[in-house]
Amino acid sequence: MKLLITGGAGFIGSNLCEWFVNNGYDVVCLDNLSTGFRHNIEPLMSKPNFRFIEGDIRDLDTCREAVRGCEVVLHEAALGSVPRSINDPINTNANNITGFLNMLVAARDEKVKRFVYAASSSTYGDSKELPKIEHNIGRPLSPYAITKFVNELYANVFTSLYGIETIGLRYFNVFGRRQDPNGAYAAVIPLWVKALINHESPFINGDGSYSRDFTYIDNVIQANYLAATVSHDEIVKRASLYNMNLPQNAPVDLVFNVAYGGNTTLNELFRCLRENLAKYDSAIAGIEPTYRENRAGDIPHSQASIIKAQRILGYQPRYSATEGFEQACEWYYNNLR
Repeated sequence: MKLLITGGAGFIGSNLCEWFVNNGYDVVCLDNLSTGFRHNIEPLMSKPNFRFIEGDIRDLDTCREAVRGCEVVLHEAALGSVPRSINDPINTNANNITGFLNMLVAARDEKVKRFVYAASSSTYGDSKELPKIEHNIGRPLSPYAITKFVNELYANVFTSLYGIETIGLRYFNVFGRRQDPNGAYAAVIPLWVKALINHESPFINGDGSYSRDFTYIDNVIQANYLAATVSHDEIVKRASLYNMNLPQNAPVDLVFNVAYGGNTTLNELFRCLRENLAKYDSAIAGIEPTYRENRAGDIPHSQASIIKAQRILGYQPRYSATEGFEQACEWYYNNLR
């Protein structure tokens, strides 16, 4: 099978490229290197089943070139970060909506079989329901959340009109190796790990009671593999296990939560990271966090129901948040110093 992985030099994308290449798939990686890095994919450059295209999803011709001959697209390219979208909604929209639409059009025109895309837990917006269930969403709280919801709407329409199979994976706070700790919009875990390694006090927004369903990267890889490879007939058959009736001859258009199904407060996260990093540097054990105002656009709590993905895709996350923190801290300590 030949796959296109967009955003393939980024955090999630490079991990997907590595896994699929090492497991014998032919992989095309498309990235404009605006938030991704060539060094993330450098070990793959000499592999005969890997091709890198430096290009932008906002250019339709580039999208067409990249997707040509591919059976499946794993669309990871996007401008992430709620704060970034608040500060620069136009650029976020251009990448996450125009770029997404370009990739859908290119995939349609090149007769791609299945289009798997990175959706987001931010789509749940102001919904207070826990755990989050795919069919119950709230009002978006940021431009980023709007773009990811629009992606789902476009996917649904393209499946209905053109017959391309689409599967959205709503990621919940993914973390792990190669997540960039630098820059104004770095995610909380690499940011805190970098601070602790440097013997600095990490900032916690609010009182630390906000909670997230932190999801280790290897669980995300598993979900993408299943979304790319589970057959149409198998999905239709398994859908009945989730009380869904999918027509046998209709193309698939589904959205799944991708998480562990747990719940970790920011205070618990800090203590866990500190404990794991102190194994390598005992001075870290004495560092305390600094608390500050809550961040605009943040939701208080997020926890996923993963029953739908378990029953229809066969998703079984191997790593809890705690197990993932241990793995990630080892990688970070060895790579960030």
